[in-house]
Amino acid sequence: MNNPLLHDLLIILLLSVGVILLFNRIKLPAIIGYLVTGMLAGPYALGLVNGPHQVDQVAELGVALLMFTIGLEFSVQGLARIKRAVFVGGTLQVGLTVAVVAVLSLAAGSSVGTAVFWGFLLSLSSTAIVLKLMQERMEVDSMHGQIVLAILLFQDLVVVPMMLLIPLLSGQTTGSPWLALGLMLVKIMAVLAAVVLGGRYLMPRLLLAVARTRSRELFLLTIIGTCLGVGWLTDEAGLSMALGAFLAGLIISESEYSYEAVSNVLPFREIFASFFFVSIGMLFDVHVLLDRPVAIVLLTTGVILLKMLLTPMATVNLRAPVGEVLLTGLALAQVGEFSFVLSRAGLQAGLITPDSYQVFLAISVLTMCCTPGVMAGARPLVDWVMRLSWPLRYERHLHRSPAPIVPALPAPATQLSDHLVIVGYGLNGRNLVRAAKFANLTYVILEADADKVHRGLKRGEHIVYGDVTHEHVLEHLGVARARVVVIAISDPAATVRAVATIRRINATGCILVRSLYVYERKNLYHVGATEVIAQEQETSLEMLAHVLTRFVVPLPDIEKLITELRHGSHAMLRPHSMNKAAWSSIHACLAGAELASVEVDTDPQYCFDGETLSERAVRERFDLCLLAIRRNGTMLEPLTTATVIEQHDTLYVFGKPAKVAALEQELHAVAA
Repeated sequence: MNNPLLHDLLIILLLSVGVILLFNRIKLPAIIGYLVTGMLAGPYALGLVNGPHQVDQVAELGVALLMFTIGLEFSVQGLARIKRAVFVGGTLQVGLTVAVVAVLSLAAGSSVGTAVFWGFLLSLSSTAIVLKLMQERMEVDSMHGQIVLAILLFQDLVVVPMMLLIPLLSGQTTGSPWLALGLMLVKIMAVLAAVVLGGRYLMPRLLLAVARTRSRELFLLTIIGTCLGVGWLTDEAGLSMALGAFLAGLIISESEYSYEAVSNVLPFREIFASFFFVSIGMLFDVHVLLDRPVAIVLLTTGVILLKMLLTPMATVNLRAPVGEVLLTGLALAQVGEFSFVLSRAGLQAGLITPDSYQVFLAISVLTMCCTPGVMAGARPLVDWVMRLSWPLRYERHLHRSPAPIVPALPAPATQLSDHLVIVGYGLNGRNLVRAAKFANLTYVILEADADKVHRGLKRGEHIVYGDVTHEHVLEHLGVARARVVVIAISDPAATVRAVATIRRINATGCILVRSLYVYERKNLYHVGATEVIAQEQETSLEMLAHVLTRFVVPLPDIEKLITELRHGSHAMLRPHSMNKAAWSSIHACLAGAELASVEVDTDPQYCFDGETLSERAVRERFDLCLLAIRRNGTMLEPLTTATVIEQHDTLYVFGKPAKVAALEQELHAVAA
């Protein structure tokens, strides 16, 4: 074949199809399948790929597009919200890992430069693998998901100074490393300034001009061009291309075009990201594992356990629940893809030997292969740990402050009963608090975000810091005696566990749950939820009601349809928010008149001074135009002056609102 790259890509695609089908059959994650594909096709196994370096270049696009879509689904406000986790949590995680690994390496006989370099390599985690798994498990919006994202962003940033320090560590520096770091800082600031200015002034105008053309091809070219352009800019400045792609996505996320951009880029991301995992698998030399299997397995286990321990130690000061901190440590327990870039530079600088380089590659790939299994077992492991007594005691001691983050609830003798428990102090939680105050209900709030708790305490709210999955916390909230418990948090897995725990404590109370998607309701009902309100379904039903009202469909028919839809999907039977008053207010205005429908609930015969209610009576007595009459589900045709109106008819009239109100009042008076 004349085109080596095409040959390699074809081999990888065909081999990937077979391996992924097999892995899907045996219920293993696709990421491991891609890694195995790379191992098989790479130079250390079957040798089917002739140009692995070209595949690396394709794989780099996959990482860039992955970070781009994450940026699209994020926002500047979201980034500002986790800035403390980025700079404090990220600095402590990287610094603590580098320090501990360096000390262990020195104890093993390494030089100072090599010991610090090993700390660099092991301090980084895999952005591509972790974020892909968290997206599949819908954990990116959870508290530990936000901490993980923040630390990964910091790690992508800190790769740059690590690369600059390699000549200093190896003793090969020819100039002042501090001068190089200063120049790099200037470059970073210049790039960030260009990105901010472009996002505020250039991109909105450009995207508006492109959207006006209604050309999907031009829109796609603009989106991809923005991603690669900003990625190239950061790459030229010495930063990573993936970081630039994330910034590009962040720029577009602030516009109204972000959802369309995600839908266009998603197929490309999946294809190119798969090549990244394949390229990682190609680096793995199976012979190293076969020659020293015990040593490699022990080192791999040691690296995973070390990162599981050090990451929670570095993130405990973020005022997050102990369970979320432990989940963060489990998610970041592998070696990252940017460590491969560092390792190559360290090999060229003489910081590590070729033999150590191969051992490092073997350990790194094995930690990546273990990541899906570690993250799958993270929840059960953390649940088991949190059933012990020390995590809650440590959590209370950790978050002790002058204005206590965990306010003490009443003593058991005076505990709350027949009250409302609100889990989650977001928009839904705040609205429920307002409703509870309006109705003079006794309530207590549970929130796992320490900052929200602190703000709530300042406002005088009865709010408690804690994890809803901890049974001890629920007991202090008086959940066993609560009449209603409302769960409105964004973590689907935690919601399921919370419902199961609450139902075990309170067998008869009402548990109301807000879920994001319809398919989540089955598990929630199974573990004991009383009613589940799926945001996805309620939005669709509300839109349905508004659409039908615009076509002047009678309100009872709308109610009937919505009831049938809810029955069909086993959801709770809740009337939608479109009441009769709101429905009547949606009308077509023309010169002060309105199009309205009037229900005839009583027998109208001989009701107006002995006159039969007819089309003429409506026109003459109320100055309204009777446009149509709906009877038994069909429209009467034709209408004449002698048409008699009967009970249960729906009248479609046009006229001034006061006249419509007079007709309704007259019918109401007759009914009375």
